Amino acid sequence: MIIDYGSRPPLPAFGPKGAEHLKRYRQVYAASETAAEPQQDFAGYLAEYDKAGVSHVCVKARDLETTYGWRISNEDVADFCREQGPRFIGFAGVDPNKGMTAVRELHHAVRVLGLRGLNLQCFEHHLAINDRRMYPLYAKCIELDIPVNIHCSINFATSTLMRYGHPSLLDEVMVDFPELRVCASPPGFPWVHELIGVAWRHPNVSIGLVAVRPKYLQVAGSGYEPLLQYGRTVLKDRIIFGSAYPLGPIARTIAEIRALPIGEEVERLWLHDNAKRFLRL
Repeated sequence: MIIDYGSRPPLPAFGPKGAEHLKRYRQVYAASETAAEPQQDFAGYLAEYDKAGVSHVCVKARDLETTYGWRISNEDVADFCREQGPRFIGFAGVDPNKGMTAVRELHHAVRVLGLRGLNLQCFEHHLAINDRRMYPLYAKCIELDIPVNIHCSINFATSTLMRYGHPSLLDEVMVDFPELRVCASPPGFPWVHELIGVAWRHPNVSIGLVAVRPKYLQVAGSGYEPLLQYGRTVLKDRIIFGSAYPLGPIARTIAEIRALPIGEEVERLWLHDNAKRFLRL
């Protein structure tokens, strides 16, 4: 079986309409999104997961109201997961710029709505990973015993800063919150070695192989090669697969994982077992 850690269903509640800050993403991922178009209707999307043998899919809310006036609401994500059944696992999205309101919304999203993690795309909040406005949310995640997904890589929204996602900032957070369960995704480019170092230092940090074509892990000079070396050895139990649909076709990303020289054991860890453990399924 396979777990897809990152996917955005092709439904209006999850759509990018109004997310003007992501226009550059449409250019960067244009070829991959075009390749994913056959799955753009919801029936085709579900059929693709059936065909691939995907047991669980993570879908994530986002609250960017104070910075970009846009959100994928916790209520919509919770309703979707409830309607679609146990295959879909919802992560909450709250806005750290809202202070204690965000903390209360996270509590409500988990305890009342039934969401099972927190999604923080820090660059969209114009905040660094280690900004103190994040800290009450990190503490709340530990209290609620839920994992957090943290954007830890380059971003292509030129209205905000790239350095907000630097892995060294996550290292500081993990020193302060060693109990926090984090999946850092995408996997650190152009600071891949630094993210590997953070994960090696902190056993509660996983690396999400999300929003990058897996084939680049074995392309010389791509910058992603260290993920292949460390991901099949000392960090083999810390790599988590996500298609990032619609940034890439579901079947193609799975096929590219299976084409990597990682062996059956590591392939199973990357595609299923690591996510199962991280999500406590």
